[in-house]
Amino acid sequence: MNLTLEAIRILDTIDRKGSFAAAAVALDRVPSALTYSVRKLEEDLDVLLFDRRGHRAKLTTAGQELLTEGRHLLRAADELEQRVKRTASGWEVELRIVLDSIIPFKKMLPLIREFDEQGSGTQLRFSTEVLSGVWETLTSGAADLAIGVSSDGPEIVRGSGDFRVRPLGEVDWVFAVAPGHPLAGMPDPLAPQLVQQYRAVAAGDSGRFLPSVSAGLLTGQATLTVPDIHEKLKAQLAGLGCGHLPRKWAAPYLASGELIEKQTIEIKPTGLPQYAWRTSSRGKCLKWFLNKLADPDVQRALLAE
Repeated sequence: MNLTLEAIRILDTIDRKGSFAAAAVALDRVPSALTYSVRKLEEDLDVLLFDRRGHRAKLTTAGQELLTEGRHLLRAADELEQRVKRTASGWEVELRIVLDSIIPFKKMLPLIREFDEQGSGTQLRFSTEVLSGVWETLTSGAADLAIGVSSDGPEIVRGSGDFRVRPLGEVDWVFAVAPGHPLAGMPDPLAPQLVQQYRAVAAGDSGRFLPSVSAGLLTGQATLTVPDIHEKLKAQLAGLGCGHLPRKWAAPYLASGELIEKQTIEIKPTGLPQYAWRTSSRGKCLKWFLNKLADPDVQRALLAE
């Protein structure tokens, strides 16, 4: 006989139960059938798999190697069976969600906890990108759902009809600097020509192929580019530059005096946070998350400080 999953399962059961007789009971087979299967496998492989000299069935070194690697195959086969069953029931095997850095992953934890109660078996995979990097992940097929995208997307999104985009809520932006920053003591409103003289802190666009997106930067302004908006907040608290921040994020530091709000003549960043997905995706898991994202309470929680 060729090496089969059934043969590996027999070896696994004999090893776990300690004898051919006990394994036969567990597998609802007669002991002679298991003995025949093992002897046939040993003949085909031309190796001895069990040391039969004691009372307990003990694997030889070759048998142990076969079973160790064979158990990986058994797990893979079981996982494949479960994935097929989930797919047939309408639940995805995996849902890939990409977040813009304006949505901290910790804000997704209550939704994940609630989704687990569905018992779907769908695996969730999260990643974080910045600005056009979020769209790039969705349009390349590396994600099924994007949360926090800040524009209407590239032409492939606007013109193809292959994607749907919905508003997630509004973000009130505040221009803020540390108390020791030169702009802190200057009279409001700050003219663009004045702001341009001082370095801005910007969250770096993580996209590699789509045109880069920047928000709130003036032409010719020196820039300190940081990984994401969380680090942008830290840099501005440290007095390393100026720029717009979500008011809800900045509020505690404005209240404590660690940041100073300044009025500017320049228009605040535009582009409301949105969520987007492929129209071809119809699984129950995606539908569950889309239903939640349409809830105003969930939207407010995701965009909170």
